[in-house]
Amino acid sequence: MPATRVPRVPAEERLFSLVLALLSTETGLTKSEILANVQGYRQRYATGGDNASLERQFERDKDDVRELGIPLETIETPGSSGNNQTLRYRIPKGEYDLPEDVRFTPDESALLSLAAMAWREGALSADSRRALLKIRSVGATAGDVVERTDDPAADSRAVEAYAPRLRARDAAFEPLRNALDRHAAVRFDYITPGQHEARTRQLAPLALVQHGGRWMLAAFEMATGGTKNYLLSRIVGPVTTFQVGEHEPPADAGATALAELDRVWAERTATIAVVTGSDAARRLARRRDTTTDDRGRLVLHYVDPQILAEELAAFGPELSVVAPTDLRDRVTARLRALVADHSTDRRDTAGPQRASGPADGPATPSTPDAPDAPDAPAAPGEDGTESAHG
Repeated sequence: MPATRVPRVPAEERLFSLVLALLSTETGLTKSEILANVQGYRQRYATGGDNASLERQFERDKDDVRELGIPLETIETPGSSGNNQTLRYRIPKGEYDLPEDVRFTPDESALLSLAAMAWREGALSADSRRALLKIRSVGATAGDVVERTDDPAADSRAVEAYAPRLRARDAAFEPLRNALDRHAAVRFDYITPGQHEARTRQLAPLALVQHGGRWMLAAFEMATGGTKNYLLSRIVGPVTTFQVGEHEPPADAGATALAELDRVWAERTATIAVVTGSDAARRLARRRDTTTDDRGRLVLHYVDPQILAEELAAFGPELSVVAPTDLRDRVTARLRALVADHSTDRRDTAGPQRASGPADGPATPSTPDAPDAPDAPAAPGEDGTESAHG
């Protein structure tokens, strides 16, 4: 007979359920009562069986709850001093209430919960997680958005169905977020566009921001004394911290970084001729702030020319870059490198036969419609290009 599948309960839901349970009791709950009854534990609890792994999970969860600033108390049972099986746990509600002048309606609490559920993989800071848990514990939960059932797991799945998800896929995200929480400096290897070898950077992080669908670190670079943006996708190797507690960023660092990126985005434009009805025409026309000039060409905004060049090169012959010249050269170089790579592969497999196609790469579409205006203004990057990133 196949084993019954135990539904997985997300860690944040388990902690939330634990906090609610400990808030709702004056006398406290024993470990056994918690494991047998609280959502996230009871699904795996074996009555009279071995629950050692579940008890270890509870011990870790206690530490997490306390790390979030929640006053979790232990109460010894009279006559059983030192016996941790009879200890009772509770959270004094009076010490965990929101201020009297702060109140949320059920709809507001539900929206806050749904917004937080969009963030996965540790994207919320410790302060944000602490605030969210407190709001949810004293008010309505995201489950109030949907009709409740007798199945907590089904309720959870229903709520999840309403929630978008933002995933921080870059490996550097979590250590950088922790460094920001700890006001620490960081050290990592970073590849600058156009370079083949990484260079070690020592920075004081200011903010993690997402712009154009990509995560960036705004940071003060100690070697140059300047503030720059670093794409997390260009960080290679581990992120290490030092000088912990010495670098508290300004409260408006994130807003300042996004405002600067928006300024660069507004100033930099590229004129692109696309094949009518092509995939390039459809996709690029939907990019943010894209317009069409009087000759039917697309005018795109961008921050990083290397990122845009990579995007445009993927469309191959469906487009040609009219301006700026720097961007056209980047796209051409990328296509030539691609042809060279494939030509080398064919020579390796076909012996002495010459690979088909031109030796110096594909013929790029002519650009007779070169603009009269000069290239878009640039924020200088350290690689000598118009890059806004470090």
